[in-house]
Amino acid sequence: MERKINMEILGYRRENGSFGIRNHVLIIPTVTCVNRVAMDISYQTGAVSFLHPYGCTFDAEENRVTEDTFIGHGKNANVGAVLIVSLGCETASSKRIYEEVSKTNKPVEILVVQDVGGSRTSTRKGTEIVKGFQKELSKQEKVSGHLSDLIIALECGSSDAFSGLTANPAVGEAADIIVNNNGTVVLSEVTEMVGAESVLARRAKDDELKNDLLTMIKKYEIELSLSTEDDSGIFIAPGNIEGGLTTIEEKSLGCIYKAGSSTINQVVDYGETPSEKGVIIMDTPGFDIASVTGKVAGGAQVVLFTTGKGTPTGSPIAPVLKICSNNSTFNKLQEDLDISAGDIIEGKKSLEEVGKEIVDLVMKVSNGEKAKSEYSLIQEFSIPNVSVVKKEAIHKEMKKRRMAQ
Repeated sequence: MERKINMEILGYRRENGSFGIRNHVLIIPTVTCVNRVAMDISYQTGAVSFLHPYGCTFDAEENRVTEDTFIGHGKNANVGAVLIVSLGCETASSKRIYEEVSKTNKPVEILVVQDVGGSRTSTRKGTEIVKGFQKELSKQEKVSGHLSDLIIALECGSSDAFSGLTANPAVGEAADIIVNNNGTVVLSEVTEMVGAESVLARRAKDDELKNDLLTMIKKYEIELSLSTEDDSGIFIAPGNIEGGLTTIEEKSLGCIYKAGSSTINQVVDYGETPSEKGVIIMDTPGFDIASVTGKVAGGAQVVLFTTGKGTPTGSPIAPVLKICSNNSTFNKLQEDLDISAGDIIEGKKSLEEVGKEIVDLVMKVSNGEKAKSEYSLIQEFSIPNVSVVKKEAIHKEMKKRRMAQ
C-alpha cells in the first residue's frame, strides 16, 4: 500500500499571513564596513547574519536592488525579528530597510555604529537587543500550517551528466506534488534556460507571460554576447564540463526539469515575492548563491538544491536541501548532502519514488528537522551586478537587434 505524505506543518503564522518554518533573529549589516560587528553579535547570541561586500555604491539601480534584497530577507516568514546594523554613512538606506521590514509588524531595530560609539560598544548594545528579541520570540507557540503555505526555491549547482537524468527530474516530480497541493515553486537561473526557452514557453499560462519569459531569456543571451566572444565557456563551469555536460542546451534542458510539468503562472523580478501560486520563474543569474539569495528574498522558506559534484551551499535563513544526482558523490559528501537520487540511475528506484522522498524530506524539515546546511551553519549571501550602465547597454543592443530584423 502506498504511503501517503502528511502535508501538515507546524510553524509561525506572521501577521501578514505568511508562514515561517523557522523563527530566526536576523542581523542585517547594511554595508560591508560593519560585517564584523554583525557577525560578533551573531556569535554571541546564536542569531543569524551574513557577510557581504555591498552597501556603498553610486549606481542607483545597484543600490535599490541591494536594499530590496536586505528588505526581502527581513520580511521572509522564517525571520521573527530583525536588527539592522548600519555604519551611518553608507548609500544603502537603513531607514528605508527599517520602514519596509516594519510593515510586517515584526520587531525591528536599527543600530548605527557611528552614533552608538564604536564597534565594541555596538557589539555589546546589539547583543542586548538581540537577546531581548530572542526572549520575546521564545514565547511564540507553533501553529498548524500546510504545504500550500510554502514557497519552495528550486536550484542546481555543480551539475554533472547525471543531474538531468536523476536529481533534476526527481525534483520536478516533487514540484508537481507541491503544485498539486496548491504550493508554490520558483525556478530561476535564467542563463540556464538559454536553449530550452521554447520548451518553457509552451508552459506559459498565456501569450503575455510567454512573451515576458522569452524577453527575459533574450536579455541574458545578449548579455553573454556583450561579455565575451566565446559562448561556450560563460555559462558552463569547468566542473560541469568535467562532470560530462557539453553544451548550454544540454545543461538548460536538465535545469528546467526541476520545475516539473505544471503551467507557469508568473514571471517575477529578482527578489520579488510571487503573487501567484504554482510554478513561478524569477529573473536571476546562473550563479548559485546570487540565485538562492534572490529567491529567499522573494519569500522562499525552503530551497531544493540539486548537485552532481557536490556543494555545501546554504542560506542565512532558509534550509537548503541538497539532492545529489549520484550515489558516489553522495557517499563522499554525506555531511553536506541530504538525499541521493543515485538509485534511479542504478535502477533501484523510480523518479516518482525519489520525488515523493524529496517531498517527505521537505515536510520533515518544515516541521523542525535540520538540513545539513543548517547543522554546518553555512550562510552564503550574494547579489548580482545589475548596474544602470549594464542594463542600458543590454537595452540598446536589444533595440538594435529588433531594428535589424
